[in-house]
Amino acid sequence: MRKIWMFLIVFMLSITLAACGGGSMDDAAAPDSVNSANDTAADADNEAANENEEAEEPASGNPNASPEMDFDLGGRTLTFVSWWDMTIQEDNPDNIQKKANLEALMAKHNFKVDYVVIDFNEYQDKVVASIMAGEPLGDYVRMGKRYMIPSLVKQDLFWPVDEWTKNDNVFNQKVTNEYSVYNGRGYGFNDQPNLITGIFYNRTLMNELGIKPLQEYVDEDNWNWETFIQVAKDANRDTDNDGQIDVWGLAKSDVLDMALAANETDLVAGDKQNLEDPKTIEVLNFVSRIATEQVARPSEGGDWTEPRAFFVQGNVLMYPGAMYEIGGLVQDMAEYDIGFLPFPKGPSASTYHAVEPDVQFLTIPKTVDKPRELLYIYEKIHDIESIYEYPDQATLESHFTDENDIMNARMVGENMRVIDRQAYPSLPYWDFLGELQSGVSISTLIEKYKAPFQAAIDEVWQN
Repeated sequence: MRKIWMFLIVFMLSITLAACGGGSMDDAAAPDSVNSANDTAADADNEAANENEEAEEPASGNPNASPEMDFDLGGRTLTFVSWWDMTIQEDNPDNIQKKANLEALMAKHNFKVDYVVIDFNEYQDKVVASIMAGEPLGDYVRMGKRYMIPSLVKQDLFWPVDEWTKNDNVFNQKVTNEYSVYNGRGYGFNDQPNLITGIFYNRTLMNELGIKPLQEYVDEDNWNWETFIQVAKDANRDTDNDGQIDVWGLAKSDVLDMALAANETDLVAGDKQNLEDPKTIEVLNFVSRIATEQVARPSEGGDWTEPRAFFVQGNVLMYPGAMYEIGGLVQDMAEYDIGFLPFPKGPSASTYHAVEPDVQFLTIPKTVDKPRELLYIYEKIHDIESIYEYPDQATLESHFTDENDIMNARMVGENMRVIDRQAYPSLPYWDFLGELQSGVSISTLIEKYKAPFQAAIDEVWQN
């Protein structure tokens, strides 16, 4: 069910309540005790409570939420570092709640906040250098897994946070317990939803071509690599009978990352190359077929943006992409109806998956003190009763009119898998991919590249 009207009503009520409750911050900042004797007793009680916080029932009623803590940060400035501005904007009811929580916490625990933005192209070098020097640029520092794990974590440069991120109303549990794990401990945290990736398709073109509705394949649980290739081939047509194909089924042939996730495997498994895994071999055969059977629209010598440019022209049926592109696609293709499908399920997969080739998350460097208090503050900022029923609801409902598109997006986002190849700078990935797409046999390819892959992995794990 659509929640646009509910959104507007709650938004207006939030603004009205904020205006009517102007004295609430003064109340939150007022002393908890009326005399020094009570203050002393309260401090003693709070110290005991902090020592036994895991045994207490959280005030919120959520058994996974952290119990209330009482501490004073002495006017300290807590700095958030990222490649985008993390300042909480009061642009929707959820963010209004978070901003109010932050202001109350600042008053209660005596701290300020600052937000540092570093250009993405300079980010890794600057942030890693600061952490290696023991002088991190902030308290909450956004890190990419590919340059953090294992190289920096094994040097004991970050606090493990998995003991303090149990509140699943705030923290994305997969980030801490799966995506940022090293030696059994989780080092990253995030309140952001998973990345959504899959297949955008031109439903208008599909209807013009008389192709079976693609959603039916998903409904039949028959959206797999065979049906995907067949649909793409069926859409490759010469519509003006000049002997040249002028409508294509697929915008690009490089779908290796998506296919790896879709078959629940990767090129790397821990500290070992994974080319010989049967699931990986299935992926390599699939990607090779797309290229050698000329399934996708051929490149015209463009850069990495070329497949999107092809799709926007309106004569390509399917474009593998990420949900952050939807706004631009809808704008650039206003005359077309754009749908969304999961990337087709691999032969060894249990469900549909999105893929994240460069996962990132917040961390707390080891030289930053009071990490427990910092995680508590982050949790209490974001522990709200959201007006949304699920992550990314506003984005999905504002760009899709078909509930199936929304359900597909939610499904793959919930099952996102991380691909780790970018963690290994010396991995000869592009040479490997080039030969794969040129038609080199899979057995020859594996034999040639398994040693160089392992050497690139050892370079990271053994140094």
